[in-house]
Amino acid sequence: HINFLPEHDAQLLKSDGWLHRTGIQFHWHNHGFTNFDAFLRSLSSRKRKNIRKERASVVEAGVTILRLTGDEITSDHIDKFYRFYISTIDRKWGGAYLTHEVFNQLRQTMANKMLLIMAERNGQIIGGALNFIGEDTLYGRNWGADVEIPNLHFEACYYQAIDFAIQHGLQRVEAGAQGFHKVQRGYLPVITHSVHFIPHDGFRNAVSHFLQTERQGVEAEKNHFSLASPFKDPSS
Repeated sequence: HINFLPEHDAQLLKSDGWLHRTGIQFHWHNHGFTNFDAFLRSLSSRKRKNIRKERASVVEAGVTILRLTGDEITSDHIDKFYRFYISTIDRKWGGAYLTHEVFNQLRQTMANKMLLIMAERNGQIIGGALNFIGEDTLYGRNWGADVEIPNLHFEACYYQAIDFAIQHGLQRVEAGAQGFHKVQRGYLPVITHSVHFIPHDGFRNAVSHFLQTERQGVEAEKNHFSLASPFKDPSS
């Protein structure tokens, strides 16, 4: 199995007998924005006002956002973030496949490639989002919080990531899969590709039939999401 490879490579392997699967992620693209307000000006008036309202509500709730990377990330920050990570897993009935030691190792070996966005209120860190910094892309990965504050998730995971990407000249923010709410905040659907080699004829045929049907659904879903784009109509 090879995941998240370029479409060209996927097509080459498909011609060599590998099964090709598509999926959807949500990415924000930097169209030469000079700051966050420049990004907002590219949106429709209603979406622009909504984002400003959401960001203001977080400030009004008494939350301060800390953007930490490199030596700014301490072991205490990692301890708190791991607690947030576990609480999110527990609420979603998921499996905690990352251990506390994993986050410690990340801090010790590649802290300069980590962006830890922490939310602080009344002197206490109450939530955080973990991102990884690539050559031209910011990769959003995990999020969690101790308390429910309206719009904090959007601020920590989406708006702060966009702001950081603009300030550091990054071309893209990858926010992962799932969520119509991401489209409303500037993250548009992108088709992703994976390939899978299955030597058993019967199993391969069954999976191939499923993938053909799934691919049609993925394309229809992408088109549906694209219709909800918050950006201004360039023809208007």
